[in-house]
Amino acid sequence: MSIRVLISDALSPRAVEIFQERGIEVEQRVGLKPEELRALIGGFDGLAIRSATKVTSSILSAATRLRVIGRAGIGVDNVDVAGATARGVVVMNTPFGNSITTAEHAIAMMFALAREIPAANDSTHAGKWEKSRFMGVELTGKTLGVIGCGNIGSIVVDRALGLKMKVIASDPFLTPERAQALGVEKLELDALLARADFISLHTPLTSQTRNILDARALGRCKRGVRIINCARGGLVDEGALLAALKSGQVAGAGLDVFAEEPAQQNPLFALENVVCTPHLGAATAEAQENVALQIAEQMSDFLLTGAISNALNMPSVSAEDAPRLRPYMKLAEQLGSLVGQVTPGGIQSVEISYEGHAASVNTRPLSNIVLMGLLRPSSDFVNMVNAPVIAKDRGIRTAETRLEIESEYHTLIRVHVTTEHGGLGLAGTLFSGKPRLIGIDGVALESELTPRMLFVRNKDTPGFIGSLGTALGRAGVNIANFNLGRAKPGADAVCLVSVDEEIPAAVLQQIQALPGVVGVYSLRFEAFA
Repeated sequence: MSIRVLISDALSPRAVEIFQERGIEVEQRVGLKPEELRALIGGFDGLAIRSATKVTSSILSAATRLRVIGRAGIGVDNVDVAGATARGVVVMNTPFGNSITTAEHAIAMMFALAREIPAANDSTHAGKWEKSRFMGVELTGKTLGVIGCGNIGSIVVDRALGLKMKVIASDPFLTPERAQALGVEKLELDALLARADFISLHTPLTSQTRNILDARALGRCKRGVRIINCARGGLVDEGALLAALKSGQVAGAGLDVFAEEPAQQNPLFALENVVCTPHLGAATAEAQENVALQIAEQMSDFLLTGAISNALNMPSVSAEDAPRLRPYMKLAEQLGSLVGQVTPGGIQSVEISYEGHAASVNTRPLSNIVLMGLLRPSSDFVNMVNAPVIAKDRGIRTAETRLEIESEYHTLIRVHVTTEHGGLGLAGTLFSGKPRLIGIDGVALESELTPRMLFVRNKDTPGFIGSLGTALGRAGVNIANFNLGRAKPGADAVCLVSVDEEIPAAVLQQIQALPGVVGVYSLRFEAFA
């Protein structure tokens, strides 16, 4: 079956060419109504969008084949990310493709406010010559407060320093070393509000940042401050801003984003000291081309190689990492699958340990895959995207450790689960790049995990192997390989038997009835995709 991508918003024609050049079938259908998109989406592996398409829970419920949603731009307010994650769909964006464009728009807004350019333009177009009416302020020497000093915010800082402004910043993730490198003074928010002549917002919209500039915050600002928001609507309490503009507490505001968009009616529009643009932060030819090409490359990489870039709900796996991680991914999936198939009762916790070379690779996706394999026997639909969510919903605690010092093996992954009935521990390694099980509950046992297997726990007693072989032979089940181990003579033993045929339930019951058998399980290991 060919890989298919639907583009439902206007993207550069070059994006279509990128998909096609890489062998992906692409269809562009712009302006679809929600019911039309819902009717189509079931036939596609990928969906490429900008801001117009709304990927709701209703759309996702029909996206039975969908593996990735690619947003050409930064914001994913139009995507039900939690719903996509629950359904195992990777959500990607392009956080850097329009960074310069958005930062430049913020600087342009700052100039427009400082010199009252929009109002002066309207006045001059009307045939007036009101030189004395428009008395602006210089930017040089003024203090700019940047709230959010990530990728876009740091570009704004750089441009503002070039304008000889003093720059202060508030960002909980900004380290002192990074602040020093940028040339800014890091402050708590209240201290920034009290000192800034201009404030520019560059933070995502979260429960912590919603209405970060509310009536209280605006009241703490220096009187006559000017506010610029080219980030997200909802960061500024628009009602509080309206009152502050009317009172003179805020001298002016430059807004590119609004709490409700499209913003065709808003009380702020009636004020002359408010400069408004219709969400143009990313609206340059260069930015639109960049994000379209970037999302096409990212989606193609994921669909063809498994590489994950700029995903909001999945650890990144670079195109260079993907081939190196693939053997580890298969090992992780097999270890998790074995645990899931032989663990009776509810799983309470999972501990995953990486040792030797395994500790030096990108382990975050590997842990997701262990959980995927573990949950697959008991979940209708689970993959490496939604496995952590399903585990959390079931109250399964997870922990990961890494130890780069080699033991007797060059590389090693251990998985230990705790259940209401006890625990189970596995260890696996790679031999010549191929997964190999090397231990079960401390019992040394070397085995390749093949598509059909029989797992038996038994007491180490004479004659058991013969009895097991006889039971399988009478049922016409051919043994392809036989691997066993024990803790010590006469103690607990385990065996893994590779078989060519499915083992009937009646035969499993016969094996369970053999003397010394503690437990017996028929195993299936799917080919890792």
